[in-house]
Amino acid sequence: MQFIFDDHTLDVRRRELRKGSEQVAVEPQVFDLLVYLVENRDRVVTKDDLIASIWGGRIVSESTLTSRINAARRAVNDSGDAQRLIRTVARKGLRFVGDVRYREQDVPASSEGAAQPALPLPDRPAIAVLPFTNMSGEPEQEYFSDGISEDIITALSKLRWFFVIARNSSFIYKGKPVHLKQVADELGVRYVLEGSVRKEGKRVRITAQLNDVTSGSHLWAERYDRDLADVFAVQDEITEAIVAAIEPQLYAAEEFRARRKAPDNLDAWDLVMRALSHYWRVTRADNVVAQALLEKAISIDPNYGQALGVLATSYVFCAHMGWIDADTAVPIAEKAARAAIHADRDDAWAHHALGGVLLFAKRHHDDGLAEFELALRLNPNFPQAQGYLGLALCYGGRWQEGAEAAGRALRLSPRDPFSGVYYGIAAYAQYLGRNYNEAMRLSREGLRQRNDFVGAHRVLTAAAGMAGDTETAGVALAELRRAQPNISLAWIAEHMPILLDDDLTHYLEGFRRAGLS
Repeated sequence: MQFIFDDHTLDVRRRELRKGSEQVAVEPQVFDLLVYLVENRDRVVTKDDLIASIWGGRIVSESTLTSRINAARRAVNDSGDAQRLIRTVARKGLRFVGDVRYREQDVPASSEGAAQPALPLPDRPAIAVLPFTNMSGEPEQEYFSDGISEDIITALSKLRWFFVIARNSSFIYKGKPVHLKQVADELGVRYVLEGSVRKEGKRVRITAQLNDVTSGSHLWAERYDRDLADVFAVQDEITEAIVAAIEPQLYAAEEFRARRKAPDNLDAWDLVMRALSHYWRVTRADNVVAQALLEKAISIDPNYGQALGVLATSYVFCAHMGWIDADTAVPIAEKAARAAIHADRDDAWAHHALGGVLLFAKRHHDDGLAEFELALRLNPNFPQAQGYLGLALCYGGRWQEGAEAAGRALRLSPRDPFSGVYYGIAAYAQYLGRNYNEAMRLSREGLRQRNDFVGAHRVLTAAAGMAGDTETAGVALAELRRAQPNISLAWIAEHMPILLDDDLTHYLEGFRRAGLS
C-alpha cells in the first residue's frame, strides 16, 4: 500500500517515505506513527491510541511522545505552528488532515520467482536482527552500522533461551525494501529487530525497535545518543532491553553485562568489523583482505580474543577450501586460536578454529570434536560450529548425528553464503549412510547455491559413482577436476581425516567407480 499526499509518498510495504523522487530518512518508530495517523485520518487519534499502537501499551513519557510527533511533522515538511498535515486537536489528540490518495501494490515474489513457504516457528523464542541502516551519509561507515548489528546478534546468540537467526541470513535483506512479515516468514521467526545508526564525529545515535511480527505489535523502541567511546555500553543496553521485552524473568541485567567483553581499543574493533564484512563474502580474495585487517587489529590489541579467533578460523577455512597450502596455514591458525583462547576462554570463534586445526591438520578427532562442542556451549546459535561439528561427527563414523548437526546449521542460517558448505556436509552424511540419491540431491542443492565449494563436488561425484549413474558421475568428475585440479585417490586418502578404514574405503570406491584414478 502507498499513501500519496502533498508531494510525499508513504510506502508501507517498502517502509519508505519519499518526497518526489528523494527518499526521506525516517526512524522506524516515527515511520509507524506516520502510517498510523494516515490510516486513521478519518478521526482524532488520542495519546492512548498512539501508545497502544506504536509502543504496545508501554509507559511513554510526554517528552518522548512529543519528540516523535515533531519528528513526524518534520519528515513531511510540517511544523507545530503550520499544522498543514498533522493537526493538534486541543485536549483530544491528533488528526492527519492532508488530502490522501492511495494505491495497492502486489507483494513481489521471491528472487527465485515464487513465494517461499513460511518456515515453522521453533520451540524457543526466535528473533532476527536486520542490518541497522547507516544514516551517516557516508558509504565507508557501512561497516560500523553492520558491526552494531553483528554484536547484538552475537550477544543474543549466547543466550540459550533464544533461537537467533545467524548474521548471514538476516543480512541478505540489507538495502532491500522488504516487509517484516516476509522476513518473519522466510526466516521462521516471531520477533524482528530493526534500527539505524547515525555516526557524526565522536557522537553516535542508535535507534532500535523490536517487533512481534505475528501480532503486528511493537514491543519496544528506544533511541540512544552517546559518545562514540561508550558504544559498547549502548549495545549492552539495547540487548538487555530486548531480553526484558521478550521474557523479563529470564535474565538479570547485571549477569548479562558481565558476559559481554568489549575490546579495549576502538580502533581495533573498527578493523575487526571491516574484516568481518570481507570474511562473510566467502571468497579467496576477501579472506586475504580480512586476514590483513585482523592482523592489524591484533598488532594494536594483542589480546583481542575475537580478532585472533576470526583470523584462525579464516586460515583454517582457506586451507580446507584449498585456497592456501595447509603447511603454511595450519601453524598460523593454531597459534592464533590458542592465543585467542588464552585471551578469552569464552570466545566461540577461538574454539571453533582450534577444532578445525585439531581435526583437519592433526587428525585428533576427539579433541577437535570437543572444541566444536565447547564453541556451541558458548554460542548455541553459531551455524559454522554446528556445520563443522556435523563434519567431525561424520569423519568419526557417526553419520546420523552428523546429518542432524548439518540440519541445525541450515535451520539457524537458512539463507547463508556458507549454506553450500552445510549442504555438502549433509550430503556426505547421507553418502556414509548409503543413501546415494539423497546425497546427490543435497550436493546439487549445495552447488546451486555456491558452485565453487569443492566438498559438494566431491560427494556428488562419489555418490553418482556408487549409484551407477555413469552420465552424472562423468560430468561431476569433470567439474570436480575443474574446481580442484589436484584431486586424486591419493589426495583423498592423505588429506581427508576419515577415522574408520571402512568409511575411507567406501568413499574411495565411489570415486573409482566415477572414473577417478
